[in-house]
Amino acid sequence: MTRELPLTGIVVVELSDSASAPFAGKILAELGAEVWKVERPTGDSARGWGPSQWKGDGAAFHALNRGRRYLSLDIKDREQLTTLHRLIAERADVFLHNLRPGSAARYGLDAESLRVTKPELIHCEIGAFGKAGPLRELPGYDPLMQAFSGIMDITGEEDGEPVRAGVSIVDFGTGMWAVIGVLAALHRRHVKHTGANVDASLLETAIAWMSVGIAGYEADGDPGGRHGSGVAFIVPHRAFATSDGALVVSCANDALFARLCTALDRPEWAADPRFATNAARLANRAEIDRLIGERLATGTRAQWRHRLEAAGIPCAPVQTTAELVAHEQTRELGIIGAPEPGEIGVVGLPLSFDGLRPPPLHAVREIGADNDLLGSVLPTRA
Repeated sequence: MTRELPLTGIVVVELSDSASAPFAGKILAELGAEVWKVERPTGDSARGWGPSQWKGDGAAFHALNRGRRYLSLDIKDREQLTTLHRLIAERADVFLHNLRPGSAARYGLDAESLRVTKPELIHCEIGAFGKAGPLRELPGYDPLMQAFSGIMDITGEEDGEPVRAGVSIVDFGTGMWAVIGVLAALHRRHVKHTGANVDASLLETAIAWMSVGIAGYEADGDPGGRHGSGVAFIVPHRAFATSDGALVVSCANDALFARLCTALDRPEWAADPRFATNAARLANRAEIDRLIGERLATGTRAQWRHRLEAAGIPCAPVQTTAELVAHEQTRELGIIGAPEPGEIGVVGLPLSFDGLRPPPLHAVREIGADNDLLGSVLPTRA
Protein backbone atom coordinates (compact mmCIF):
# COMPACT_ATOMS: atom_id res chain seq x y z
CA MET A 1 0.00 0.00 0.00
CA THR A 2 1.43 3.38 -1.03
CA ARG A 3 1.62 5.98 1.71
CA GLU A 4 -0.16 9.22 0.90
CA LEU A 5 1.93 12.22 1.87
CA PRO A 6 0.33 15.48 3.09
CA LEU A 7 0.65 17.36 -0.21
CA THR A 8 -0.37 14.50 -2.50
CA GLY A 9 -2.43 15.99 -5.34
CA ILE A 10 -0.86 19.45 -5.16
CA VAL A 11 0.99 20.55 -8.29
CA VAL A 12 3.88 23.01 -8.09
CA VAL A 13 5.56 24.70 -11.05
CA GLU A 14 9.02 25.80 -9.93
CA LEU A 15 11.02 28.24 -12.07
CA SER A 16 14.20 28.25 -10.06
CA ASP A 17 17.96 28.53 -9.95
CA SER A 18 20.73 28.15 -7.37
CA ALA A 19 19.60 27.34 -3.80
CA SER A 20 16.69 29.12 -2.11
CA ALA A 21 13.79 28.24 -4.43
CA PRO A 22 15.14 24.75 -5.24
CA PHE A 23 15.32 24.05 -1.49
CA ALA A 24 11.68 25.15 -1.17
CA GLY A 25 10.73 22.94 -4.12
CA LYS A 26 12.58 20.01 -2.55
CA ILE A 27 10.60 20.37 0.68
CA LEU A 28 7.30 20.55 -1.22
CA ALA A 29 8.25 17.45 -3.24
CA GLU A 30 9.18 15.57 -0.06
CA LEU A 31 5.79 16.49 1.36
CA GLY A 32 4.18 14.79 -1.63
CA ALA A 33 3.62 17.56 -4.16
CA GLU A 34 4.11 16.97 -7.88
CA VAL A 35 6.84 19.46 -8.72
CA TRP A 36 7.72 20.56 -12.26
CA LYS A 37 11.15 22.18 -12.24
CA VAL A 38 11.69 24.62 -15.10
CA GLU A 39 15.29 25.39 -16.03
CA ARG A 40 16.72 27.66 -18.68
CA PRO A 41 18.28 25.76 -21.62
CA THR A 42 21.76 26.01 -20.08
CA GLY A 43 20.48 24.53 -16.83
CA ASP A 44 20.37 25.50 -13.17
CA SER A 45 23.60 27.15 -12.00
CA ALA A 46 23.98 24.47 -9.32
CA ARG A 47 24.54 21.82 -12.01
CA GLY A 48 27.96 23.37 -12.48
CA TRP A 49 28.88 23.95 -8.85
CA GLY A 50 31.89 22.11 -7.47
CA PRO A 51 34.15 20.72 -6.46
CA SER A 52 32.08 17.58 -5.80
CA GLN A 53 30.36 16.17 -8.87
CA TRP A 54 28.08 13.20 -9.43
CA LYS A 55 27.14 11.90 -12.89
CA GLY A 56 28.08 15.17 -14.54
CA ASP A 57 26.26 17.54 -12.18
CA GLY A 58 27.33 19.27 -8.99
CA ALA A 59 26.61 17.30 -5.83
CA ALA A 60 24.81 20.42 -4.61
CA PHE A 61 22.33 20.07 -7.47
CA HIS A 62 21.58 16.50 -6.41
CA ALA A 63 21.09 17.65 -2.82
CA LEU A 64 18.55 20.34 -3.77
CA ASN A 65 16.76 19.13 -6.89
CA ARG A 66 15.70 15.52 -6.62
CA GLY A 67 12.13 14.36 -7.02
CA ARG A 68 11.01 16.68 -9.82
CA ARG A 69 9.88 16.52 -13.41
CA TYR A 70 12.58 18.35 -15.35
CA LEU A 71 11.63 20.87 -18.00
CA SER A 72 13.79 23.16 -20.12
CA LEU A 73 12.03 26.30 -21.29
CA ASP A 74 13.50 29.56 -22.51
CA ILE A 75 11.15 32.24 -21.21
CA LYS A 76 12.73 34.73 -23.64
CA ASP A 77 11.21 32.68 -26.45
CA ARG A 78 7.57 33.66 -26.95
CA GLU A 79 6.33 30.17 -27.78
CA GLN A 80 8.11 28.55 -24.86
CA LEU A 81 6.92 31.29 -22.50
CA THR A 82 3.38 30.57 -23.68
CA THR A 83 3.90 26.91 -22.84
CA LEU A 84 4.98 27.87 -19.32
CA HIS A 85 1.93 30.11 -18.92
CA ARG A 86 -0.31 27.25 -20.02
CA LEU A 87 1.34 24.83 -17.60
CA ILE A 88 0.74 27.24 -14.74
CA ALA A 89 -2.83 28.07 -15.76
CA GLU A 90 -3.93 24.53 -16.47
CA ARG A 91 -1.98 22.49 -13.93
CA ALA A 92 -0.46 24.50 -11.08
CA ASP A 93 -1.76 25.01 -7.59
CA VAL A 94 1.47 26.81 -6.74
CA PHE A 95 3.90 28.79 -8.88
CA LEU A 96 7.28 29.21 -7.18
CA HIS A 97 10.13 31.28 -8.60
CA ASN A 98 13.26 33.24 -7.73
CA LEU A 99 13.68 35.30 -10.87
CA ARG A 100 15.84 38.40 -10.67
CA PRO A 101 13.86 41.15 -8.90
CA GLY A 102 11.54 42.96 -11.29
CA SER A 103 11.88 40.52 -14.18
CA ALA A 104 8.78 38.39 -13.47
CA ALA A 105 6.44 41.16 -14.62
CA ARG A 106 8.33 41.46 -17.90
CA TYR A 107 7.29 37.90 -18.74
CA GLY A 108 3.81 38.09 -17.24
CA LEU A 109 4.89 35.76 -14.44
CA ASP A 110 4.19 38.14 -11.58
CA ALA A 111 1.35 37.47 -9.17
CA GLU A 112 -0.84 40.26 -10.48
CA SER A 113 -0.70 38.96 -14.07
CA LEU A 114 -1.11 35.26 -13.34
CA ARG A 115 -3.90 35.61 -10.79
CA VAL A 116 -6.05 37.66 -13.16
CA THR A 117 -6.85 34.46 -15.04
CA LYS A 118 -6.31 32.08 -12.14
CA PRO A 119 -7.34 33.80 -8.89
CA GLU A 120 -6.97 30.58 -6.87
CA LEU A 121 -3.26 30.31 -7.75
CA ILE A 122 -0.72 30.55 -4.94
CA HIS A 123 2.12 32.65 -6.30
CA CYS A 124 5.34 32.44 -4.28
CA GLU A 125 8.23 34.73 -5.11
CA ILE A 126 11.62 34.49 -3.42
CA GLY A 127 13.52 37.74 -3.73
CA ALA A 128 16.78 39.21 -2.52
CA PHE A 129 16.35 42.46 -0.58
CA GLY A 130 12.55 42.34 -0.38
CA LYS A 131 9.67 44.00 -2.22
CA ALA A 132 10.16 47.50 -0.81
CA GLY A 133 13.02 49.90 -0.19
CA PRO A 134 15.84 51.41 -2.27
CA LEU A 135 17.59 48.03 -2.74
CA ARG A 136 14.50 46.11 -3.86
CA GLU A 137 15.70 45.64 -7.45
CA LEU A 138 19.18 44.38 -6.60
CA PRO A 139 20.05 40.70 -6.86
CA GLY A 140 21.45 38.95 -3.82
CA TYR A 141 23.17 35.83 -2.60
CA ASP A 142 23.60 34.12 0.77
CA PRO A 143 27.01 35.62 1.71
CA LEU A 144 25.85 39.12 0.76
CA MET A 145 22.90 38.80 3.11
CA GLN A 146 25.00 37.37 5.92
CA ALA A 147 27.18 40.46 5.51
CA PHE A 148 24.40 43.04 5.13
CA SER A 149 22.30 41.70 8.02
CA GLY A 150 25.11 41.72 10.57
CA ILE A 151 25.34 37.92 10.83
CA MET A 152 28.97 38.02 9.70
CA ASP A 153 29.74 40.85 12.12
CA ILE A 154 28.88 38.64 15.09
CA THR A 155 30.38 35.43 13.65
CA GLY A 156 34.01 34.46 14.18
CA GLU A 157 36.67 34.89 16.83
CA GLU A 158 36.68 38.06 18.92
CA ASP A 159 39.91 39.39 17.40
CA GLY A 160 39.42 37.83 13.97
CA GLU A 161 37.83 38.78 10.69
CA PRO A 162 34.08 38.52 10.02
CA VAL A 163 33.15 34.96 9.08
CA ARG A 164 30.33 33.53 7.01
CA ALA A 165 28.44 30.57 8.44
CA GLY A 166 29.76 27.44 6.74
CA VAL A 167 26.35 26.46 5.37
CA SER A 168 23.89 28.55 3.36
CA ILE A 169 21.64 29.39 6.30
CA VAL A 170 20.03 32.34 4.52
CA ASP A 171 19.27 30.46 1.29
CA PHE A 172 17.88 27.43 3.10
CA GLY A 173 16.05 29.52 5.67
CA THR A 174 14.37 31.54 2.93
CA GLY A 175 13.27 28.33 1.23
CA MET A 176 11.74 27.20 4.52
CA TRP A 177 9.89 30.50 5.01
CA ALA A 178 8.58 30.21 1.46
CA VAL A 179 7.23 26.74 2.21
CA ILE A 180 5.63 27.93 5.45
CA GLY A 181 3.91 30.69 3.48
CA VAL A 182 2.76 28.28 0.78
CA LEU A 183 1.35 25.84 3.35
CA ALA A 184 -0.51 28.65 5.11
CA ALA A 185 -1.88 29.85 1.77
CA LEU A 186 -2.99 26.34 0.82
CA HIS A 187 -4.87 26.10 4.10
CA ARG A 188 -6.54 29.46 3.52
CA ARG A 189 -7.46 28.44 -0.02
CA HIS A 190 -9.09 25.29 1.35
CA VAL A 191 -11.12 27.36 3.82
CA LYS A 192 -11.86 30.51 1.83
CA HIS A 193 -11.38 29.33 -1.77
CA THR A 194 -8.94 32.09 -2.68
CA GLY A 195 -5.33 32.15 -3.79
CA ALA A 196 -2.50 34.22 -2.38
CA ASN A 197 0.67 36.12 -3.12
CA VAL A 198 3.47 34.80 -0.91
CA ASP A 199 6.69 36.80 -0.78
CA ALA A 200 9.91 35.78 0.95
CA SER A 201 13.36 37.29 0.68
CA LEU A 202 16.92 36.52 1.64
CA LEU A 203 17.35 39.74 3.59
CA GLU A 204 14.16 39.32 5.62
CA THR A 205 15.28 35.80 6.51
CA ALA A 206 18.70 37.03 7.57
CA ILE A 207 17.11 39.75 9.71
CA ALA A 208 14.87 37.11 11.31
CA TRP A 209 17.96 35.09 12.27
CA MET A 210 19.24 38.24 14.00
CA SER A 211 16.14 38.47 16.23
CA VAL A 212 17.90 38.02 19.58
CA GLY A 213 20.75 40.36 18.70
CA ILE A 214 18.37 43.03 17.45
CA ALA A 215 16.28 42.75 20.62
CA GLY A 216 19.44 43.25 22.66
CA TYR A 217 20.42 46.28 20.63
CA GLU A 218 16.94 47.76 20.97
CA ALA A 219 17.11 47.21 24.73
CA ASP A 220 20.50 48.69 25.53
CA GLY A 221 22.17 49.92 22.35
CA ASP A 222 24.87 47.24 22.46
CA PRO A 223 25.44 45.93 18.91
CA GLY A 224 27.03 42.73 20.19
CA GLY A 225 30.28 41.19 19.11
CA ARG A 226 32.06 37.99 18.14
CA HIS A 227 32.46 35.13 20.59
CA GLY A 228 33.87 32.36 18.42
CA SER A 229 31.95 29.17 19.11
CA GLY A 230 30.19 30.86 22.04
CA VAL A 231 27.20 33.16 22.27
CA ALA A 232 26.73 36.64 23.65
CA PHE A 233 24.25 35.81 26.41
CA ILE A 234 25.30 32.51 28.05
CA VAL A 235 28.60 31.39 29.65
CA PRO A 236 29.82 28.68 29.31
CA HIS A 237 28.25 27.84 25.97
CA ARG A 238 31.09 27.12 23.54
CA ALA A 239 33.70 24.66 22.26
CA PHE A 240 36.70 23.76 24.40
CA ALA A 241 39.81 21.88 23.30
CA THR A 242 40.39 18.48 24.88
CA SER A 243 43.57 16.47 24.38
CA ASP A 244 42.29 15.00 21.11
CA GLY A 245 39.53 17.25 19.78
CA ALA A 246 36.97 19.90 20.59
CA LEU A 247 33.93 19.47 22.83
CA VAL A 248 31.03 21.93 23.07
CA VAL A 249 29.75 22.43 26.62
CA SER A 250 26.48 24.26 27.23
CA CYS A 251 25.26 25.45 30.62
CA ALA A 252 22.16 27.55 30.05
CA ASN A 253 21.50 28.15 33.75
CA ASP A 254 23.29 28.37 37.08
CA ALA A 255 22.21 24.91 38.24
CA LEU A 256 23.83 23.31 35.20
CA PHE A 257 26.98 25.34 35.80
CA ALA A 258 27.17 24.08 39.38
CA ARG A 259 26.86 20.50 38.13
CA LEU A 260 29.58 21.17 35.58
CA CYS A 261 31.90 22.41 38.31
CA THR A 262 31.32 19.21 40.30
CA ALA A 263 31.91 17.04 37.23
CA LEU A 264 35.17 18.90 36.60
CA ASP A 265 36.20 18.36 40.25
CA ARG A 266 36.13 22.10 40.81
CA PRO A 267 32.99 22.64 42.96
CA GLU A 268 34.46 25.84 44.41
CA TRP A 269 33.90 27.65 41.11
CA ALA A 270 30.14 27.53 41.61
CA ALA A 271 30.48 29.47 44.89
CA ASP A 272 32.96 32.00 43.53
CA PRO A 273 31.14 35.37 43.21
CA ARG A 274 32.87 35.90 39.86
CA PHE A 275 31.14 32.82 38.43
CA ALA A 276 28.10 32.03 40.61
CA THR A 277 25.54 33.57 38.24
CA ASN A 278 25.33 33.84 34.48
CA ALA A 279 25.57 37.63 34.76
CA ALA A 280 28.81 37.25 36.71
CA ARG A 281 30.17 34.74 34.24
CA LEU A 282 29.37 37.06 31.35
CA ALA A 283 31.40 39.78 33.09
CA ASN A 284 34.27 37.31 33.65
CA ARG A 285 33.91 35.29 30.45
CA ALA A 286 37.63 35.13 29.63
CA GLU A 287 38.63 33.85 33.06
CA ILE A 288 36.02 31.13 33.47
CA ASP A 289 36.50 29.97 29.88
CA ARG A 290 40.24 29.76 30.54
CA LEU A 291 39.75 27.71 33.68
CA ILE A 292 37.30 25.29 32.06
CA GLY A 293 39.56 24.98 29.03
CA GLU A 294 42.61 24.13 31.12
CA ARG A 295 40.69 21.43 32.96
CA LEU A 296 39.20 19.86 29.80
CA ALA A 297 42.61 19.82 28.12
CA THR A 298 43.74 17.19 30.63
CA GLY A 299 41.53 14.45 29.17
CA THR A 300 40.24 13.12 25.87
CA ARG A 301 37.04 14.18 24.20
CA ALA A 302 35.45 10.79 24.86
CA GLN A 303 36.48 10.76 28.54
CA TRP A 304 35.02 14.18 29.26
CA ARG A 305 31.90 13.53 27.22
CA HIS A 306 31.22 10.36 29.19
CA ARG A 307 31.69 12.17 32.49
CA LEU A 308 29.65 15.24 31.55
CA GLU A 309 26.77 13.27 30.05
CA ALA A 310 26.63 11.14 33.20
CA ALA A 311 26.27 14.37 35.19
CA GLY A 312 23.49 15.63 32.91
CA ILE A 313 25.62 18.36 31.32
CA PRO A 314 24.69 19.09 27.67
CA CYS A 315 27.75 18.54 25.50
CA ALA A 316 28.67 17.39 22.02
CA PRO A 317 31.86 16.68 20.10
CA VAL A 318 32.77 18.96 17.21
CA GLN A 319 32.52 16.40 14.40
CA THR A 320 33.63 16.36 10.79
CA THR A 321 31.13 15.64 8.03
CA ALA A 322 32.61 12.14 7.81
CA GLU A 323 32.05 11.56 11.52
CA LEU A 324 28.46 12.79 11.32
CA VAL A 325 27.61 10.55 8.36
CA ALA A 326 29.20 7.51 10.02
CA HIS A 327 27.69 8.08 13.47
CA GLU A 328 25.23 5.50 14.74
CA GLN A 329 22.74 8.23 15.71
CA THR A 330 22.66 9.56 12.14
CA ARG A 331 22.28 6.05 10.72
CA GLU A 332 19.48 5.17 13.11
CA LEU A 333 17.54 8.28 12.13
CA GLY A 334 17.66 7.20 8.49
CA ILE A 335 17.74 10.81 7.33
CA ILE A 336 20.42 10.22 4.68
CA GLY A 337 19.30 7.97 1.87
CA ALA A 338 19.53 7.10 -1.80
CA PRO A 339 16.45 6.43 -3.94
CA GLU A 340 18.04 3.43 -5.64
CA PRO A 341 21.28 1.43 -5.76
CA GLY A 342 24.11 3.29 -7.46
CA GLU A 343 22.93 6.74 -6.35
CA ILE A 344 24.55 8.95 -3.72
CA GLY A 345 22.74 9.44 -0.48
CA VAL A 346 21.40 12.90 0.27
CA VAL A 347 19.64 14.37 3.27
CA GLY A 348 15.90 13.80 3.35
CA LEU A 349 13.07 15.68 5.02
CA PRO A 350 13.80 16.34 8.73
CA LEU A 351 10.19 15.45 9.56
CA SER A 352 8.25 12.25 10.10
CA PHE A 353 4.52 11.62 9.74
CA ASP A 354 2.92 8.95 11.91
CA GLY A 355 6.40 7.74 12.77
CA LEU A 356 7.59 7.45 9.18
CA ARG A 357 9.91 9.73 7.22
CA PRO A 358 8.96 10.39 3.57
CA PRO A 359 11.05 8.15 1.30
CA PRO A 360 14.06 9.47 -0.63
CA LEU A 361 13.18 11.46 -3.73
CA HIS A 362 14.01 9.96 -7.11
CA ALA A 363 17.32 10.89 -8.70
CA VAL A 364 17.81 14.03 -10.78
CA ARG A 365 17.71 13.80 -14.55
CA GLU A 366 19.24 15.78 -17.38
CA ILE A 367 18.06 19.25 -18.42
CA GLY A 368 14.64 19.03 -20.10
CA ALA A 369 14.31 15.28 -19.52
CA ASP A 370 10.53 15.54 -19.12
CA ASN A 371 9.72 18.02 -21.87
CA ASP A 372 8.05 15.22 -23.80
CA LEU A 373 5.46 14.92 -21.01
CA LEU A 374 4.07 18.36 -21.73
CA GLY A 375 2.00 17.04 -24.62
CA SER A 376 0.21 14.62 -22.32
CA VAL A 377 -0.59 17.12 -19.56
CA LEU A 378 -1.54 20.15 -21.67
CA PRO A 379 -4.64 19.81 -23.84
CA THR A 380 -4.03 20.06 -27.59
CA ARG A 381 -5.21 23.34 -29.03
CA ALA A 382 -6.82 23.55 -32.41
